[in-house]
Amino acid sequence: MRTFRSAFIHKDMLLPSRFFLILLSVFFYSCSNNEKQPTDTATTGEVNITVDESFQKLFKIQIYTFQSLHPGSTINASYLPESDALLRLMNDSCKVVVMCRDLTGEERKTFESKNLFPVSTKIAEDAIAIIANPASSLSSLTVEQVKNILLKKNKEKTEVVFDNTGSTTAKYMKDSLLKGREFSNNVFAVKSSPDVIDYVSKNKSALGFLSVNWVSDSDDPATAEILKKIKIVAIAKDSASTAFKPYQAHIKTKEYPFYRNVFMINRQTRVGLGMGFVNFVAGEKGQLIILKDGLIPAYPPQRIIKIKK
Repeated sequence: MRTFRSAFIHKDMLLPSRFFLILLSVFFYSCSNNEKQPTDTATTGEVNITVDESFQKLFKIQIYTFQSLHPGSTINASYLPESDALLRLMNDSCKVVVMCRDLTGEERKTFESKNLFPVSTKIAEDAIAIIANPASSLSSLTVEQVKNILLKKNKEKTEVVFDNTGSTTAKYMKDSLLKGREFSNNVFAVKSSPDVIDYVSKNKSALGFLSVNWVSDSDDPATAEILKKIKIVAIAKDSASTAFKPYQAHIKTKEYPFYRNVFMINRQTRVGLGMGFVNFVAGEKGQLIILKDGLIPAYPPQRIIKIKK
């Protein structure tokens, strides 16, 4: 007698096959989805940041310290003018930028139009130091005298040098001191802050403008060498006022007139390495580094002293 296999298959017999197909589809979806998933955390992985060239010295120390504490982290820093930094943040070439100002309303609108909502964190107060050649007789200036030098209204032939063509230091002086007026033809830019120091050290008639973090940490051997090549000019608000150098106490009290805020702007909306690094710089260890480097920390580390009678 011949037997025939039924053409009818019970629905329960399909369950293993269906279950296998579901598992297979989940597996392939996970594989494809994992390629797009971020691999960094707050303390591990890799991230690109862009730092205003003015703060290169400070952030090399911050990055070195962070990576030493978190060996699984890699922070790739580019040191560029502010305009280039913002462009990189906009096109997602970096996750964090360091600038000496916050985003403007228009800049935020541009980010928001791309469904991006960067978070700004103030990390420090900086000052613009004016440096001169040690052989120069100049030791102090008033704010008005600085303005006249930039507009070439003074009698002496003074060259003024800034760190680069997109310098935020130059922009600060033009916007806050000259109220938008153009510099005279005695003002020019080199490529970096070290180039400013080098030029001033070799030219008696030159004045250099740069972030105070390049000349403030006298305990640093590199800074000590710089201070042998140049001298820092004291600035007075007017002829009736005392002239102050950009030391921390005078920056904090605003007795030194050329000061500005420093921000880290982060476009990461999750807890990634960019956010982790911002939190580090704004935290106790990062703020101690800022304090040591001669700037004013935005969140000064507290020191509790107990006195026993």
